[in-house]
Amino acid sequence: MRRFILGIGFTIMFLSCSETEEIIAVNGIKSDILQINQIDTIYKKAKFFPNEAQMAFALIKNGEISYFGIKRTNDTLITVENKDKAFEIGSISKVFTATLLSNFIIDKELLPDDKINTFFDYSFNDNLEFTFEELANHTSGLPRMPSNIHLSAMLSPKNPYKNYDEKKFEKYLKESISLEYSKGEKSEYSNLGAGLLSYTLRKYSRKSYEELLKEKIFSKYQMTNSTTERSRISDILIGGFDEKGRKTSNWDSGVLIGAGGIYSTTEDLAKFALAQFDESNAELAFTRQKTFQENDFRDVGLGWFIINRKDGNKWYWHNGGTGGYTSSMAIDIKNKNGVIILTNISSYHEKFAFIDQLCFSLMNTLYIH
Repeated sequence: MRRFILGIGFTIMFLSCSETEEIIAVNGIKSDILQINQIDTIYKKAKFFPNEAQMAFALIKNGEISYFGIKRTNDTLITVENKDKAFEIGSISKVFTATLLSNFIIDKELLPDDKINTFFDYSFNDNLEFTFEELANHTSGLPRMPSNIHLSAMLSPKNPYKNYDEKKFEKYLKESISLEYSKGEKSEYSNLGAGLLSYTLRKYSRKSYEELLKEKIFSKYQMTNSTTERSRISDILIGGFDEKGRKTSNWDSGVLIGAGGIYSTTEDLAKFALAQFDESNAELAFTRQKTFQENDFRDVGLGWFIINRKDGNKWYWHNGGTGGYTSSMAIDIKNKNGVIILTNISSYHEKFAFIDQLCFSLMNTLYIH
């Protein structure tokens, strides 16, 4: 057995799935799940994260899914079964909010250019108007967050959205909403815009966000462990850690739930990814259509960011982050490849960007024969 030391006192080992606690060195691991280069890619990033941190992976190659999980315990990485464990997925929720919109568009109930103001019985500040598409592709001109959320966040800094309710949100829409740049000028990421989109869809349908998700997405794709209601998955929920590696509270998304309020598993998100490969799912294909060009490298669909590869191929990507979790998801429709990573590592951790780097690095390994 060989042992690899990365940095002072940091030992990387992998625990077998049996209960004998057999330790197998990284470069000696015999696995039908991961290639050695994939294991190397993972442990080079995972060594920086806190003890008790978990990472759940789904790797999809040519439409075939492999699951893998790791946990850091006493500076050692062990493999764990966590494909059916729930994490906060953060802003990957925006893809689901855009997919709800796409359902209504495909069913010819709404149009991308319809004004959302039709569904409100009051005018927004300065008579501002927004279309569904502007909210879904971040070209609305809206800031990242509503200006009156800060006091609510101060009341619960570890759960900043908890106290931001409909009353505060509607007061903001009536009295304070404003633009940071001209609409359509650029695509500038906005939690406010995604939250307003989900709020409008709720008003239009007269259903809760949870009801819409279950009816139009979760039930259709058998995503049985996906929800916005924490009580439903409390028995499988992995607890989150803050930027210092301490246990932290889950976030309650309040009225902006469509911006980041979903809990899910790699198993469920893999089902959602596979569904993207089936072009008969018209509502999913519609979200991946280019609606705005940011630059030569990246375009924006509805919810998805579209990465233009040098070989002419496209990857569809989104990530997420909350006080106790970070996530990343990328899919390649042409080759039916994808990577999903869910972690209980805070998006405020100094190395949180490693999760996206790891997602893209693992995607690249899928093309190595």
